[in-house]
Amino acid sequence: MKAKALVLEKVRELSLREIDLPLDVGPDDVKIKIDTVGICGSDVHYYTHGRIGDFVVNAPMVLGHEAAGTIVEVGARVKALKVGDRVCMEPGVPDLSSRTTKLGLYNVDPSVVFWATPPVHGVLTPYVVHPAAFTFKLPDNVSFAEGAMVEPLAVGLQASAKAHIKPGDTAVVTGAGPIGVMTALAALGSGCSRVIVSDVVEEKLAIAGRYAGVSTVNVRNASLAEAVSAATDGWGADIVFEASGSPRAYEGVQALIRPGGCLIAIGMPVEPVKFDISSFAAKEIRIETVFRYANVFDRALAMIASGKVDLKPLISHTFPFDQSIAAFERAAAGRPSDVKLQIRFTTPS
Repeated sequence: MKAKALVLEKVRELSLREIDLPLDVGPDDVKIKIDTVGICGSDVHYYTHGRIGDFVVNAPMVLGHEAAGTIVEVGARVKALKVGDRVCMEPGVPDLSSRTTKLGLYNVDPSVVFWATPPVHGVLTPYVVHPAAFTFKLPDNVSFAEGAMVEPLAVGLQASAKAHIKPGDTAVVTGAGPIGVMTALAALGSGCSRVIVSDVVEEKLAIAGRYAGVSTVNVRNASLAEAVSAATDGWGADIVFEASGSPRAYEGVQALIRPGGCLIAIGMPVEPVKFDISSFAAKEIRIETVFRYANVFDRALAMIASGKVDLKPLISHTFPFDQSIAAFERAAAGRPSDVKLQIRFTTPS
């Protein structure tokens, strides 16, 4: 069925046009009228580079995977959701019979179908069809804008779960982009008593520093190692979350971590990272990696609904759908004061 959408034609070329999209509702599916879609760094990377690792845009593709909207149709076997429900959607649907899914690791299922990941179309289009099992009802106190931010918060919550946070832990987050800030908030909500966020952009650090429990370090003019040492009486942080994706962030990172602490790699460096494994082994530092998330989407939504995590200050600007191309041009420009840009299909009443 043809529908209007924001289509990535090729590198640096976007268009708002009609394209054939699958909109038939199966017995276990729901059809959703999209309200709000967030622009993710991966969307921007496909726009500017046409690929992320082995995922290459070889044909026109609809962008967008951080979304919320209203159900307008339900499949015959859907019981937990109904027409009119406000929802957000987990964008990755795995093969439920795969070995990775049975292990609870469905985020790394090789056959996962993930919105706006070649060759799968995304959701910057007025209507989408999605499995009810991966669609979550928004509580009344959670807006569509917040619902569209559950997806990136889930990445931070996945990282926090991998860290096995204990109450009172001290964490460091390197990188104050959207995922870095949301990881800091997820860590605080999971039990950390304080989080030190580092970056080289003062505007982003200022946004992160507004939150209680967060202190910031601009590594252009201050030593992160000295700040962590001062905050922990020389002991080191319990956890370091690397969210910048910069290979330089790994240089000397082991000095930030206490004996028996943990390094969580979230960011995806564009080149290989080298570090001295012996120095990690000497302190028995645990190294974990994060790829998307599994079994935490509902928890991320619950954290927002409870008020433990306030993501509204991270929304820098909202564009109407007909200005989607301008929204991506702004996202690609990387304004220092921008954290999360969103696109909305409807205007507030």
